[in-house]
This record gives sequence, structure tokens and C-alpha cells, in this order.
Amino acid sequence: MGILLLGAPGVGKGTQAKLISEKFKIPHISTGDLFRFNIDNRTSLGAEAKAYLGTGKLVPDDLTVSMVKERLSQEDCIGGFVLDGFPRNIYQAVELDLFLYEHMKSIDRAVLIDIPTSLIVERTTGRRICSVCGTDYHIKFKKPKFESKCDKCGEQLMQRSDDGEEIVKERLYIHNSNIKPVIDFYSTTRRLSIINGYSDVVSIFNIICSALKAVS
Repeated sequence: MGILLLGAPGVGKGTQAKLISEKFKIPHISTGDLFRFNIDNRTSLGAEAKAYLGTGKLVPDDLTVSMVKERLSQEDCIGGFVLDGFPRNIYQAVELDLFLYEHMKSIDRAVLIDIPTSLIVERTTGRRICSVCGTDYHIKFKKPKFESKCDKCGEQLMQRSDDGEEIVKERLYIHNSNIKPVIDFYSTTRRLSIINGYSDVVSIFNIICSALKAVS
């Protein structure tokens, strides 16, 4: 089964993708992981991506699409896959559909995890990370025992530069502008399920599984 998860940054796509991967025994594919893998392994695609990321520029669509196509061509994707964070715009969505059609595969279900913008901002801006060991926290939902100190190593917690409120709101504006045509694309072809993400992880996962059973 070909599954993709849509939603703004901070809605929990990565968490749900991992749960889906474990339940259905299919690989979890995220563009972030693909970038890191190709860069760490010094592939030609990784070298190109690094050149853009190193200057703070967005990786071009064609390069991102090439990485995804290469990953989907691997043997472990024969039985299905769950895509997290891709496609991000209508060009990527169309290229993905064409590639899968050529390889006798398809996106069977696109799941949109939808939560209010105000909650996304709260979730994202409240994130904190240990400056040494990398353990993550949240000032409201996952508090450390001692304020601004890591429970594991006692070092200082920090907020990532891209988790500032103004930056988060700008990212959401850009994301929403790009993702609306993608949502319409999968809705028109009756492959879209919209899930209310304003709940706990297990409840959201159960709702997603019910949506997937309808097409399995």
C-alpha cells in the first residue's frame, strides 16, 4: 500500500509515519532522512543537495524528486511505503504519480493531519533541545524536571533558531500556499482522508488505521 502523510510542520507526521511503518511492515520515507543519508554517504545527489543546504537555499524540486524516486525503486518498497513530508507542492505530487504509474504502483491513500494554526505555533515554539545530548523537550507538553536543564545530562536546553514564532508563522504561510493544490489533487482523485490531529497520538493513529482499512 502506498501511503503519504500531509500536514504542516509540527502536526506529528513523523510520529504517525513510524507507527504506520511498524504496523504495516513498510518503510518510512522522509525527505529529511533522504537528504541526510545521501549527504553522509557522499552520493552525487547528496553532493548537489549539500551545495544548496549549505547556503541556506531550498533544494530544487527536481533534486528532491530524484532522491524520492531512487528510494522508491529499492526492493523494500515493493510491498508498499509511507511517505512523510513529500510531496510538498503540486509539481512534486504530479511527478510522484507519473513515476508510480510507470512502475505499476500508486498512492492508495493520502492522509491530511489537520490541526489549528495556533496549536502548531504552540507546539513548535515550545520545543527545546539539549545543547549536548540532543534530548528533546517541550515547555508545556514534555517539561524537564528542572527548568532549562536536561534530565539526562544536566546541560542547558535551547530553542532551535527556526522554532522562533515569526519564523514558524512564515514557514506555515509558505507551506499552506504550496500544499493547498496538493490537497485538491488527492481530493479530486478521491484518495484523501482528513484527520483531526487535535488528539493524543494513539487516538490519531487508530483513526488513520481505519481510513487505511477502507482501501486495503
